[in-house]
Amino acid sequence: MNDSSLQVALKEWDVVCKALCAGKQHVLLRKGGIHEAAGEFELEHDKFFLFPTFVHQQASGLKPPFRQEVSALKTEPDTVHIPGWAQVEKIYCVPGRRQLDALDDLHVFDAPLIDMRFNYRPDYPLYLILIRTWILPQPVTVANSIEYAGCKSWVPLMQSISTQSSIPVSSDETLVSLQDRIASTFSRA
Repeated sequence: MNDSSLQVALKEWDVVCKALCAGKQHVLLRKGGIHEAAGEFELEHDKFFLFPTFVHQQASGLKPPFRQEVSALKTEPDTVHIPGWAQVEKIYCVPGRRQLDALDDLHVFDAPLIDMRFNYRPDYPLYLILIRTWILPQPVTVANSIEYAGCKSWVPLMQSISTQSSIPVSSDETLVSLQDRIASTFSRA
């Protein structure tokens, strides 16, 4: 693998992958998959492909404009169309619900899903991960396999996929502005 290819993907709802690639979502919310290293929290991977999933999508967990985009399936499809990839820009510990609500325009999730994220394992903090999304020149289709199945966040792809000629969804200026806004919002805990 070279600097212009990746071989790992993050499984995420198809509707969220679409929102990330369209610039309608700029963050991920996570409790699982984060671990402490040298006193700081980080993801297992800081660059990854977006691997759309369908079975567990919940229209009720999305804001109304995004509910009609849900394609809930009883089984995952035989092929997966990878639309792009993401790079972690910054990880923030969410100080509370009020602060996260002030950043409501950065994601597609509705209040019940946000409540669920806060209430799941309440002794563990919720993290907001600011990511920069890149669109591949053409979506890459991979055969879905048993190795990709199950409730896990990360999937090692069977082949490296090139990221060359990818187009960033957000400009550098937009990312700096988002970092400043999130830091300012979270400092008012």
